[in-house]
Amino acid sequence: MKALEPWAIFLKAQNEPFKIVELGAGEKLPSDPSIFKGVVVLGGPMNVDEEQKYPFLKAENDFIQKVLKAGIPFLGICLGSQLLAKAAGARVVKSPVKEIGWYQIQLTEEGKKDPLFKGFRPEDPIYHWHGDMFQIPSNGKLLASAEGCPHQALKVGDKAYGLQFHVEVTDKSIKEWCDEYCANDLPGREGHAKSMMEDYWKYKQSFDQQAKVLYQNFMNIAREQPQRLNARSGGPFE
Repeated sequence: MKALEPWAIFLKAQNEPFKIVELGAGEKLPSDPSIFKGVVVLGGPMNVDEEQKYPFLKAENDFIQKVLKAGIPFLGICLGSQLLAKAAGARVVKSPVKEIGWYQIQLTEEGKKDPLFKGFRPEDPIYHWHGDMFQIPSNGKLLASAEGCPHQALKVGDKAYGLQFHVEVTDKSIKEWCDEYCANDLPGREGHAKSMMEDYWKYKQSFDQQAKVLYQNFMNIAREQPQRLNARSGGPFE
């Protein structure tokens, strides 16, 4: 839930109603996504193909396909971006580099023109924790890249976006993820958790501004729809 806190704070400040669906806790998605004017899907420690282990992933894939068909604004973060790519017919593969920490991205020419990235500063480091990477579907566009992971942001159709990086983290969520996952994802690199936290406080001002820019830009896109914004929380990764 900590990863959702910045979204909830932002939406409340905007006087926007929202609904949280915790699939990992057994909650069910609505059958008709058209009741929402936007959908946000966050992350989790699983990968997109672990449907037998995590049955809710199949329901989530079906739901995202409905969202795409209805043209509802969508924003997927980390696992959410990979679920978007899968729902649109693309593969999810291992990233050339497992990115855990603070990295810069570069906007493509398409990204520089896209309303989601209006006012965004790609030179400012942004937070990552993932080992997988989405491919670009046939009806998709690459909006951002990076040296270690070339597929950082994509757009499917007119209003569906995926971000491989995180804009929703706080010091609390980074610590929570480190406590739960560092031993597995960063074996023998215990000091990296400490350096990530130090970097969080070093980059916090610019990072918070970057997050606010993307939140507001997506809100502007979603407000073209007549219903309401939905957010689903999870964990951090793949």
